[in-house]
Amino acid sequence: MQDFLTRFGIATSLTLGAIGLAGAVFLIRLVLAAPAGNERMTEIGDAVQAGAKAYLHRQVVTISIIAAILFVAIGVLRDDWTIAIGFILGAACSLAAGYIGMMIAVRANVRTAQAAETGHHPALKIAFNGGAVTGLLVVALGLLSVGAFYRVVLEVTGSGKAAVDSLVGLALGSSLISVFARLGGGIYTKAADVGADLVGKIEQGFHEDDPRNPATIADNVGDNVGDCAGMAADVFETYVVSLIGGVLVGFLTAADHAKEALVYPFLICGISIIGALLGIAFVNVARISATRALVGGVAISGVVSALLLKPVTSAVFPRAIDFSGKAVGAPELFNCVLVGIALTFAAVMITNYFTSTAHRPVRRIAEASKTGHATNIIAGISTGHHATLLPVLAIASSIWFCHDQAGLYGIAIAVVSMLSLSGIIISLDAFGPITDNAGGIAVMSGLDPSVRQITDELDAVGNTMKAVTKGYAIASAGLAAMVLFGSYVEELKAHLRQDFVFSLMDPRVMIGLFIGGLLPFSFTAYAMDAVGSAAGAVVREVRRQIGGHPGILDGSETPDYRQCVDIVTKAALRQMILPALLPLVFVVTVALIPGLGLIALGGVLVGTIVTGLFMGIAMTSSGGAWDNAKKYVEDGNCGGRGSLAHRASITGDTVGDPYKDTAGPAVNPMIKVVNILAILIIPILFN
Repeated sequence: MQDFLTRFGIATSLTLGAIGLAGAVFLIRLVLAAPAGNERMTEIGDAVQAGAKAYLHRQVVTISIIAAILFVAIGVLRDDWTIAIGFILGAACSLAAGYIGMMIAVRANVRTAQAAETGHHPALKIAFNGGAVTGLLVVALGLLSVGAFYRVVLEVTGSGKAAVDSLVGLALGSSLISVFARLGGGIYTKAADVGADLVGKIEQGFHEDDPRNPATIADNVGDNVGDCAGMAADVFETYVVSLIGGVLVGFLTAADHAKEALVYPFLICGISIIGALLGIAFVNVARISATRALVGGVAISGVVSALLLKPVTSAVFPRAIDFSGKAVGAPELFNCVLVGIALTFAAVMITNYFTSTAHRPVRRIAEASKTGHATNIIAGISTGHHATLLPVLAIASSIWFCHDQAGLYGIAIAVVSMLSLSGIIISLDAFGPITDNAGGIAVMSGLDPSVRQITDELDAVGNTMKAVTKGYAIASAGLAAMVLFGSYVEELKAHLRQDFVFSLMDPRVMIGLFIGGLLPFSFTAYAMDAVGSAAGAVVREVRRQIGGHPGILDGSETPDYRQCVDIVTKAALRQMILPALLPLVFVVTVALIPGLGLIALGGVLVGTIVTGLFMGIAMTSSGGAWDNAKKYVEDGNCGGRGSLAHRASITGDTVGDPYKDTAGPAVNPMIKVVNILAILIIPILFN
């Protein structure tokens, strides 16, 4: 009966994953069938597409070399090539989700601009469906890769432990590649954006996406490689790590490795794909404002998933199961599912409050801009710090409640439930860069101003949605990291063959806490340095072109867009490597230092989780608020365009760019890499 449950449950989830993949293919055909506009629009769209493709090809080559080295190292050191194969599979699927999603996004942008000539709702549909391709790819590829690999290893080895261990390799592959993709894409997009703004807007007074700005194409390319490919890889790894964490905790804590505990996370992810598809359908048919349609899609996805999961939970757990000495049944586990869904909505609403132009924090930054650049920066930083309170309280409350209901497994189920909504949430994120690029294409193609007005309205919504999804990703990372730390402790107990606790009276634990707390600061510092350095190179190139070719300003000469694209491509690929490898260096070094080892490493994990969570939330919230404060001023508030407040808000937005799109979001996968690598290294040190 247990084996039947395993096979049936995983087969059901794989079928639902295949349905999600089919939904993505359907949306791809729908987007590509839409008209791509006139010749000039197609030319600009092709330039953005070529730049994005060229960058990703070079990124894949760079990452593949590093992945190949790690593949051999994992296989040799762990003496288990299934884990190494899992590592490569996770890396490949993470890259595929981002690559395919981005290539559809760069085709959707020109079609969104063309649809905006027809009206608001047609443009919304094209942009959202383009983003929904990425959302469905993330959940479908994530579920299919984990479920299929688990099933294959289980059938080949006949060992549940071997199958679960192999998933740790898959989790590490997706997480490490996500760090590279997030950092590389973030450095690219923000170096181009900052460089374009510093010269174009501040020195020359250009409007957004002015074709006279040599960095315009690089900026549009960056939106796609950062916010589409980078974000897709980021949430793919969080989704995969959360699913694997649920399976791992079930295996480690359930009495006799009860199969129900292993199958349940797969079913949660599979059922939620149905909810995502219905949410996507709602956005397509609802003729209401963009914000209400997008939020309504998320609400429908969450409610449908909850309704379907209640009978599924009762069917999978007809009796209570022992988890680490605690009897847990269907009611307790369904409560944890509801907590995960509720935490998703809490993260969305809290982030929206701190980053939307409709609420006080953003308007306070805009008001502060009236007295200058410095007061804008001060207000933006304080907003990010204030924004940490409510998410951390929500995460802490969720951990407390779920642990009381079902122990560590209950927390894992809440995380899986939260990440199971990624299909609709990531659709919102990818919607942003598509509408942003559509506006740029409209300006550069000389379309009627009414088209740009529609794309600007959608872009304002998309900007808030991007901020919301970053808050969601970081909040889920904090919860997921707690599960991974618990798994690390359980693995350590299994190898020590005794109960084990980390004591704050142990100096090794305290040393580990300090080192772990340091890692997010070093990591984000290198990421910010990379953006500043690359942006400086773009600034010099833009100044050189404008100074050496006066015809650019009057439109008689065309800027050399390719030169800026080449600068940021090389800079992003070169400067992403050091910060991306920092987590690996920290973990391995602490684990190998005599006298510290795995005890201090436990402290490193906790320190990284705590400071990383606060930094991630603060940086992304500040950046999102600065960005929308600029848009609020540009809408005619606080003096409008050209005023002191406008110039100060541009400075704030420029500072906030690497906060919200490079360093802050990259903390999310970095936290997971540290924890997964720690779990992977335990058997090596005990051999």
